[in-house]
Amino acid sequence: MKIKVVTRIMEANDRIAAENRKAFDDAGVYVINIMSAPGAGKTSLIERTIKELNGKLKIGVIEGDIAGTDDAQMIENLGIPVVQINTDGACHLDANMINEAMADLPLKDLDLLIVENVGNLVCPAEFKVGENIKVMLLSITEGDDKPLKYPLMFQESSALILNKIDLLPYTNASLDKIKKDSLSLNPHLKIFEVSCKTGEGTGEWAQWLLSLVK
Repeated sequence: MKIKVVTRIMEANDRIAAENRKAFDDAGVYVINIMSAPGAGKTSLIERTIKELNGKLKIGVIEGDIAGTDDAQMIENLGIPVVQINTDGACHLDANMINEAMADLPLKDLDLLIVENVGNLVCPAEFKVGENIKVMLLSITEGDDKPLKYPLMFQESSALILNKIDLLPYTNASLDKIKKDSLSLNPHLKIFEVSCKTGEGTGEWAQWLLSLVK
């Protein structure tokens, strides 16, 4: 019975995700779903991305958190349309949550919609929300064992962003191991090394994203 219930939930989510995707496509909006562990730097990456693409793309953001509105407020202060979703305990965003949030965004005026998923290395990868691509953000301070411990995140993503590389000298993490293990799970993964604090590498990431949207 439990397996049947889970199957129905996933099928319902996929159906709504497909509806979301059609609405996004009809509006001409490219959607990325950013996933990571808590504290890896998703909001900082979004802030850098917005600044890098200022004047090049019209961007909107959906912020997903268990509780709180601090991240959404920061994005709003940049003059970007943003909707906050608080899941009240759920460890991920799902397609229905995104569907409800869409009505509060000027989709037809946007080129790019960035979805910041709830900080979690498991559940977000399992649920489609109507995105064009998923993006995995990994802080190198988390260690180099994460790809093999949480393979689905890396398998489902089109890009892997290795953040906080300015802190690499202070860790035991191996970038080579992270890249090797990640590519063994997903040979088509595009990998970027960035520091959202210093701005290193964020320009390359933003240009790649621009090439997908345009």
